[in-house]
Amino acid sequence: MKTSGGEFNLTGFWRGLYSYPTNRAPVPFSANVVEDGSWLTGSTEEVATRRELLGRTLIATVQGRRTGSAVRFLKLYNATLRAYDSVAYEGAVNAEGTEIEGTWTIPGNWSGKFLMIRDGEVALAATKAVKEKV
Repeated sequence: MKTSGGEFNLTGFWRGLYSYPTNRAPVPFSANVVEDGSWLTGSTEEVATRRELLGRTLIATVQGRRTGSAVRFLKLYNATLRAYDSVAYEGAVNAEGTEIEGTWTIPGNWSGKFLMIRDGEVALAATKAVKEKV
């Protein structure tokens, strides 16, 4: 959301999808982000897609940084979830501060694309855009 000075702040509730580099279906998630200065903190929530935790709600913490339109953050899952660890995200914010698009990476493993859209901006259009972009 843009501030009175024209600069945007990423604080808020976001909805998104991330895709795998295989034929697996994209995974929807939500994120609650707080931007303080250029530092990002928050949490994400998604439903597990791996067999051993299938259907279980997963919550992770987020910590990172925004420099201009470049965004980098690390998603850290609860330590008790052995099938899930950390995921690095790197992307760019659009000029309006309403979308973040980029790639996620599990170091030494695999990567894919993600798209986050600020919740409440254009609910139905955003859902359609997420499905088309990812």
